[in-house]
Amino acid sequence: QVQLVESGGGLVQSGGSLRLSCTASGVSFSTYAMAWFRRTPVKERDFVATISWTGGMKRYADSVTGRFTISRDNSKNTAYLQMNNLKPEDTAVYYCAGSSRTVAADLEGLYDDWGQGTQVTVSS
Repeated sequence: QVQLVESGGGLVQSGGSLRLSCTASGVSFSTYAMAWFRRTPVKERDFVATISWTGGMKRYADSVTGRFTISRDNSKNTAYLQMNNLKPEDTAVYYCAGSSRTVAADLEGLYDDWGQGTQVTVSS
């Protein structure tokens, strides 16, 4: 059974940083694309970032480019999202997602496995 467990959310002031972690179990992590999405009360779940199996390919939403960095450690079955210079509009529930069906993708429908979500709140 596949399980994705997120951690690292919290409350931070505008301009601050947080690092989210997502640890996977029950999968062959080295051939498992990872991504982060986020949902706000007024928006559907939006793509944030994705990383390929080996980490050689990364893609970001325009709104986070230059501020967020996605990475992975295959020896720990864990993906990360380093979030710097956070803004109030980054406030959302962040979800990690994994897929064995793609190398990396920004399409929600290509991800079969999801974490429970972790709240990130950025105060102004």
